[in-house]
Amino acid sequence: METRGRHSATQEYPHPFIHEVKMTSAQRIRGVILGSVLFPVRVAMAALCFLFMWPVARLRFAGLSEEERSRPVQGWRRWLLHPLMLGLSRLAFFFLGFLWVRVKGRRAELKEAPVLVVAPHSSFMDMVSLMPTQLATVVSRSENTSLPVVGALLEFNQAVLVSRKDPESRRRAVAQVTERLTSDGYWPQMLMFPEGTTTNGSALIKFKPGAFLAGLPVQPVLLRYPNKLDTVRWTYKGTSWVEALWHTTSQLYTNVTVEFLPVYSPSPEERKDPSLYADNVQRLMAKALGLPASDHVMEGRVPVKKLGGLSLPLESPARKTLKLLRTNNLGAQEVEAALDRMIDRCQSGGQGSKVSSEELSSILGLTDKQTAAAICDIYSKGDIVDIRPIYFTLGALSGCVGFASILHTAFTLFDAEGRGSLSAEELSDLMGALLDFPQRHTAELYAQASAGGRLTEENLLRALTTHPAYRRVASEYMKAEEPADGKAVNNNSNAYDGGGSRRDNKKLD
Repeated sequence: METRGRHSATQEYPHPFIHEVKMTSAQRIRGVILGSVLFPVRVAMAALCFLFMWPVARLRFAGLSEEERSRPVQGWRRWLLHPLMLGLSRLAFFFLGFLWVRVKGRRAELKEAPVLVVAPHSSFMDMVSLMPTQLATVVSRSENTSLPVVGALLEFNQAVLVSRKDPESRRRAVAQVTERLTSDGYWPQMLMFPEGTTTNGSALIKFKPGAFLAGLPVQPVLLRYPNKLDTVRWTYKGTSWVEALWHTTSQLYTNVTVEFLPVYSPSPEERKDPSLYADNVQRLMAKALGLPASDHVMEGRVPVKKLGGLSLPLESPARKTLKLLRTNNLGAQEVEAALDRMIDRCQSGGQGSKVSSEELSSILGLTDKQTAAAICDIYSKGDIVDIRPIYFTLGALSGCVGFASILHTAFTLFDAEGRGSLSAEELSDLMGALLDFPQRHTAELYAQASAGGRLTEENLLRALTTHPAYRRVASEYMKAEEPADGKAVNNNSNAYDGGGSRRDNKKLD
């Protein structure tokens, strides 16, 4: 019944947030033929199940006050409606092609482990894991409550709702989750996806600490889709959710295995440090899956790699920019001249570093204003863009400016009062511009780089070029790529000796 073998998510993708269904011509033809019949029938039948779920979900809280709704459901509303909802949910997944749900291991009792942590997280179809967990309560985005039927199902589940855009909502959700997990059996078991987003399954990304904040035992749960064709996954880029649904329902059946691992009890150190607890459970689950445990995470819908509190975007904006410039026939000399104009503009007292798309076009030497607008979109959400991140990232990637010179420029620009040192807030702003991504957790770097309460340029350069973790900023993220025309000079050889291009040193004297 179950097809042995690993899924197709491999190192062919640059990071875990991209997935595309890979099919041969024969598989595509077979999918079109079967999908033409199976897709409309299966989706219609599943929709019918959801239609029946809606009144069941509404009936569960009919006539209850707000205070009663804030407590776990008891009585006939549980022993009658809960099994009915469980049966309808299982039937819906059966119609979608999940004819069997193979279960391995034993699900822990509520008092053994109040929370189940499930990984890897692949798509919305991972909700199939709710069946063998008896519809454990979940954490969901508050925006989902506005969706037809889904909102009623979340209400039925008594899910913890959180808005990712509202810090106060996140704080309330953390407090609510902690309250439930420490209720000593008053609230039912919770199920959480600690990765917080979906991936292609090539690695387990960094776990968020929410499930581990209470410092209580957790039960790791592995979710596998052992099929020849990997159709279920829906990620940041690649196959859309509609395509994933089409490809999955076009198969005769889809295998899924839910494996319950032994309960993990935290050590005293892990109870004090939820991040350490989360990392250790991540590594344990990754080992059981035969996958690497990575530092990748999704922040603000942008895939990043965590590095000692810093967040490094996985998709370099400078790489996209350099590609656009080369498409417009700008070679190494033109890029270097554009960098000159950028630093002149940044250091001009009156004009500042904020420019419009039209001004950016002139600074870059572009005749095509649409390209300038596209570059503006890469670095900014509006019509005005700060050219400091463009200068830093483009200068490093193009190989025209050495890392030490870039850091010297950045330090000078962000040391607004000319004190020769930066505050913690100024360091956060500097690293945000240097990496072109907001940096909210630079306290560790500040402590590492400051000496005697002062963070000087020399100390910061030393931390970013010698510290085992932070040196990756210079040696990996801001490393020059091989130029297409082979004419650019790679000045990153100066990254560790405090040197830089003479052009930059002259401008900053």
